[in-house]
Amino acid sequence: MEVVRGSATPLHIQIAETIIDEIQRGRFLPGSVLPGTRELSNQLSINRKTVVQAYDELISKGWLTTESKRGTFVSSRGLMVNQQPKTIQPDNIQISPKKHRLPSTMMAGVTHVEQTNASSSANYLSFSEDDSDARLIPYQVIARCMRHAVTTLARNNKLYCTDAKGSIVLRKAILNMLNMEIGLSAELDNICILRGSQMGLFLAARLLIEENDSIVVEQLSSPIVRETFKNCGANLLYVAHNESGILLESLEKLCINHPVRAIYVTPHHQMPTGAVMSIDNRKGLLKLAQRYNFVIIEDGSGSEFSYTKDNLRPLIQLDKSGRVIYISSFSKILAPGFRVGYMVAPTTVIKHCASDITLIDRQGNALLEHAVAELLESGEIKRHITKSIKIYQARKTHLTHLIESELAEFCTLSSSNSGLGLWIDLAPHIQTDLILKDAEKQKLKLYYINQYSEHCQVSGLRLGFAHLNLDEITLAVEYLKNTFMYQSAIVLRA
Repeated sequence: MEVVRGSATPLHIQIAETIIDEIQRGRFLPGSVLPGTRELSNQLSINRKTVVQAYDELISKGWLTTESKRGTFVSSRGLMVNQQPKTIQPDNIQISPKKHRLPSTMMAGVTHVEQTNASSSANYLSFSEDDSDARLIPYQVIARCMRHAVTTLARNNKLYCTDAKGSIVLRKAILNMLNMEIGLSAELDNICILRGSQMGLFLAARLLIEENDSIVVEQLSSPIVRETFKNCGANLLYVAHNESGILLESLEKLCINHPVRAIYVTPHHQMPTGAVMSIDNRKGLLKLAQRYNFVIIEDGSGSEFSYTKDNLRPLIQLDKSGRVIYISSFSKILAPGFRVGYMVAPTTVIKHCASDITLIDRQGNALLEHAVAELLESGEIKRHITKSIKIYQARKTHLTHLIESELAEFCTLSSSNSGLGLWIDLAPHIQTDLILKDAEKQKLKLYYINQYSEHCQVSGLRLGFAHLNLDEITLAVEYLKNTFMYQSAIVLRA
């Protein structure tokens, strides 16, 4: 028996899975005695408690049985129970063809962390994650808030959510935060708690879209956003954009030729280029929404990470006609695993969202919501944001310097003063169709370039930097430079 240290799979699970495999292969027969916990721990050079934990897991599932003073044995009952046929015949279940499905290649990207063996990818660096650095979170404070939440809720028998819009305590905390940070005047009934911004986007799309309704997204945009709208039956239209935001003239032409139902934007940091929508562009967009009667879905996730003092007001704060649905999340502030977000919208929208949430997430997550509320009320999230911005700005500055000094002959950096990633335009000789595979050879993971557009060739890269420290950024840029040089050498030989 062997275990892999450093694997994402805990050691006790590895031991348990190996024993199950041996039982199913028939090498451990019912009644066979297993090595004692001390003996096996010595063989594997691990802590005895790890083996005890593995055996306890197998005993609880019926694979093993233990007898006092005799030892641990393979259970005949467990073998009969666990060897019942497990294979599900997929051909017997007909999947409805009515809905657009997420492409399997995109699903592989979503679940890449779970599917990749830690031992094989441990030496890889990645520019392909646009997330915050979980190593920075105040985990001791978060743990204290979680303990406080579970203690309080359990003692009062309140470990459930009575309102589909979310815990009142968190909605109040978010309301106060929005009032203090952006001067937004709203009511509790204008706020709904989500499991992240993606859930909010899906709910908004589900509420707004009838089959073949026209939805506008930017020419370069997030593939998950496009797929969400397609899933709800939308006909996608694409609007051009530049460093100041969307081109309003192009949008108006679309509105004249199509009955536009909604537009999706990220004004604080265009995905993927990082452009910040100007105040004039924001006001112009709101005027067009009123003139052509469409809804604006504003995604504010990560808007806290601005590196200038010119923090522009979100569209929801400028909106005077109730046409903006604002979605945001704490996942980028803390870590992707903190699945708490929120929506701000007119009360009718929130009411219908709560109705749909009841169908898919009836009880919510009262424990996490109360813990996040305490983090907000105590000022811990604000302090964490302030600390993180300084660190991320230093990382952004470091990456910017390296791009300009080491990669100037291969790419041009687009200016950006917000967000957790940078955009570079690639030189003509860089082979965009091969760059992912070439980067893999250098132990570097990159975004799939053409995922940002369905109708034009993309010649740029998004470099997510926030999750990398300064040394990791330096090494990642070295890997990227090696990738570019490898491609340049091939071009010269040709």
